[in-house]
Amino acid sequence: MNKGYEVIPKNGAKNPPIKHPVQLFSERSLEDWNLIIEPQTKLFDLKFREIVRYKDLMILFVRRDIVTVYKQTILGPLWFFIQPILTTLVFTVIFGNVAEIPTDGLPPYLFYLAGVIVWNYFADCLKMTSDVFTKNQNIFGKVYFPRVVVPLSITISNLIKFGIQLLLFFGFCIYFYFQGTDIELNIEVVYFPLLVILMALLSLGFGMVISSMTSKYRDLTFLVSFGVQLFMYATPVVYPASMVQRKWEFWLWLNPMTSMVEAFKYMFLGKGQFDWFWLGYTAIVTIIVFFVGLAIFNRTEKNFMDTV
Repeated sequence: MNKGYEVIPKNGAKNPPIKHPVQLFSERSLEDWNLIIEPQTKLFDLKFREIVRYKDLMILFVRRDIVTVYKQTILGPLWFFIQPILTTLVFTVIFGNVAEIPTDGLPPYLFYLAGVIVWNYFADCLKMTSDVFTKNQNIFGKVYFPRVVVPLSITISNLIKFGIQLLLFFGFCIYFYFQGTDIELNIEVVYFPLLVILMALLSLGFGMVISSMTSKYRDLTFLVSFGVQLFMYATPVVYPASMVQRKWEFWLWLNPMTSMVEAFKYMFLGKGQFDWFWLGYTAIVTIIVFFVGLAIFNRTEKNFMDTV
């Protein structure tokens, strides 16, 4: 049926072969089409070209994550400032005044604010990307677009929130500096953008792994928030790494967030530890987690509609 066939009239003259429509369709050049949808074959394909093509959609998702969350609230975007302020205040009272945990010679409020801002960016990205498939199943089931756009937009929207909270942090740094606090801005601050990229990729990688699991096992969603809170106490957010006993120090630094939190404090406050060895370890772990998460995410998006 797919082969051309000939019709020979009675006079013996041959007409040109009449081709089957399927053959005509297959011979059409791929360049004649505006969009070609092909099955996903590469596990580590980030689809850069499609992400650029759907950049407007990503901007809409970023706008949704920022605007709609506080659209019907009284204080609106002020919650970007209120949340870290209240959290830091609670940590100051409980861990600073009651437990009397040392803060490397820094004012407790400034010490805890630095840790809270860094940790909140990682934790928010992780929690919001951990249920991408379940939250967006209606969109994913109706419209085609590269699914990785959604977790990327979450990372970008939280990056904007992180930038706003950094302004709050700098404001407190200026205040305490003029109060006579010994605050030192180190030259290693030039590596701060690299630190932010590592935090974003690490949270994105973990989030894509968890989102692929929650698409099949819904009860894992309830464990994410608890696990993130528990993981915070394994990170020097409410205590300095310098106070950890030597026998536990190695296990503390195995946590990839430890080197990033300590590096942030060292860059902007002059306290904490900036260790190239452990930052290199963090970079390696981040790259591995990100590509493993991307592979699992690409594999899950093929058939997640059958399990969601």
